Amino acid sequence: MADLPVDTDPNLIVGRGTSDDAGVYKISDTVALIQTVDFFTPIVDDPYDFGRIAAANALSDVYAMGGRPITAMNIVCFPINELDKVILKQILRGGADVVRESGAALVGGHSVEDPEIKYGLSVTGVVHPDEVRTNAGARPGDDLILTKPIGTGIIATAIKADMAAPSLERKIIEIMAALNRKPAEIMSRFPVNACTDITGFGLLGHALEVAQASHVEMHIYARNVPLIEEAKEFAGMGLVPVGTHKNRNFCRKALQVSDTVDPVLLDILADAQTSGGLLISTPDGNALLKALHEGGLSDARLVGKVAEKHESGFLRID
Repeated sequence: MADLPVDTDPNLIVGRGTSDDAGVYKISDTVALIQTVDFFTPIVDDPYDFGRIAAANALSDVYAMGGRPITAMNIVCFPINELDKVILKQILRGGADVVRESGAALVGGHSVEDPEIKYGLSVTGVVHPDEVRTNAGARPGDDLILTKPIGTGIIATAIKADMAAPSLERKIIEIMAALNRKPAEIMSRFPVNACTDITGFGLLGHALEVAQASHVEMHIYARNVPLIEEAKEFAGMGLVPVGTHKNRNFCRKALQVSDTVDPVLLDILADAQTSGGLLISTPDGNALLKALHEGGLSDARLVGKVAEKHESGFLRID
């Protein structure tokens, strides 16, 4: 497929050039619009929880850009003649509850009949043009902070195989349905050079995107990364989704891994996440981390450091 033409609008602050989480368009000296869209097939059985997770995932892009969501629109694919409409209502109710929690207004949406259920949101947010957080601004010397534990993809695979306890399923549902609103609000009080949220490319893939866009090298301290503890057991049993292997292959040429890093842990670092946490590049990591913990985000960890780019690659795992 031919490349799309490059946008040259002078008001386009963030477009397609840096693989960012959302587009940002300046409409005045004090306001820029953040626009994003995301939807996917069910990853949990309960329709209400699926709606919550899908909505939190879509809203996360606005938080990663440093903004505040103001409106959202439903995107729905549903086999209306095959499944009970109650399922659809529960999906939409879950999404609406999370949109309400975010402070945004649900203003409508669009649905199509489809044999496979899909749900998500188109979200519009606002941010001051000078306070946009992209993935292209990380600087050597920055600390890297991750605000949610990882491992949801591996555990979701275990759930599908009926190998995970109901309590563990409940645990990861709440992790995925949790908005990134609070960490975004906290980070707005600190100097932040870059930010992204951890989703389908896993921690490795998204860290690599930041490194490449910022022309720096990322050092990830594997043992510092917050994990959902049960993910190690399941990954050790080989319950690793296909997406995780794809993420490792995507990063392979730009990746240096210390001999001391457990291969199982490396799988978790590459694990594809749904509605994961924020990865924040900041020159004031200790202060930000303290504020996150004081704000109730006890899983947040300082997981790495930004360094000058070397010919050896963009991403190093120690």
